[in-house]
Amino acid sequence: MTHFWAASGHVLLDREPGGGLVVTDDFLRAYLARPEVLPPEEACAAERALHARLMDEPQAEIAAAEIAAIADADARENWEFLLGWRDRLLAAPTLEAAYQRMIRDGVGGIPPLFLDQLVQVILRSALDETEDPFVVRAAECLFRPQRVTLHEGTILLADAEVIEGHEADRHASPLLAMLGGPAATALDILKTADAERYWQRSDGFDMVLDLGGKPSGRAALGEALRHWIRQIHGFDVAVEPLESVSDANWRWFVGLDAEATAIGNALWQGRAPDPETLSRVLGLYKLSLPAEVPVLAPAKGRPIYLIMAMDKDRLLRLKPQNLVTGLPLAVHEMAN
Repeated sequence: MTHFWAASGHVLLDREPGGGLVVTDDFLRAYLARPEVLPPEEACAAERALHARLMDEPQAEIAAAEIAAIADADARENWEFLLGWRDRLLAAPTLEAAYQRMIRDGVGGIPPLFLDQLVQVILRSALDETEDPFVVRAAECLFRPQRVTLHEGTILLADAEVIEGHEADRHASPLLAMLGGPAATALDILKTADAERYWQRSDGFDMVLDLGGKPSGRAALGEALRHWIRQIHGFDVAVEPLESVSDANWRWFVGLDAEATAIGNALWQGRAPDPETLSRVLGLYKLSLPAEVPVLAPAKGRPIYLIMAMDKDRLLRLKPQNLVTGLPLAVHEMAN
């Protein structure tokens, strides 16, 4: 078994017989130990006592009076959120079920960072037996925004946060600024010859994925999507990258991001997006469900198309929750 994404906290979780992730006290303690959760130096005694109690007993019932006793209003609000988040995780039998319930009930008030961290740890379990670094690197796109660079006829995806830091360094260093070229090309592009280096660097998110390279980054992303769907829904699918869609009678699509959803809706309604908008499409896939999975009537016996696109600022922000709510499933149940 290859080790990667150690910071996701997957080693702190238990597994139930179906393979789903089960919350543990140690996993909750990891949240409580985060710098933004630790009481600051100026915290009152009530806040310090609450934090100490939860570190000792992370699943303890907390009375409203214990929150009300905290002097700082912002701290009270933060603790109400954190305990609500904890309770949502504990209310479901697995993390996969908790995530699906959150998406279906609405994620208002949940910081995107918390959802991204949940996606990462679920994906970490889904990819546990994967030994292909291209698939694992592609899976990063499901929980970390990517900066898109069009360079020498290919499409490069680099972690947006890493690129932002690199560009800041360029501005601070005249020498780096003189070197020129797209920022993504200054990072290491994942290639077959040195792909094994990914495992040691996986928590740095600093390797670039070539969507059109060999092996194909698009195919690797399709495989990552397949693993995600299996972990969330409990069944396997086939995800095939396409160069184009020639099906004039396509019945169902899922936009993998907000931009792609808008493009797909326009096409569905018979409106042709302008060439500049269509140029933002980065990937098309055909998804096939197993025959035994019940689907809604319009999609029965038909392929499901997936669309992926960058926005005007060349950012790719995939929304894995769209594969929770967007598939034409007649029964919303999970194996986990």
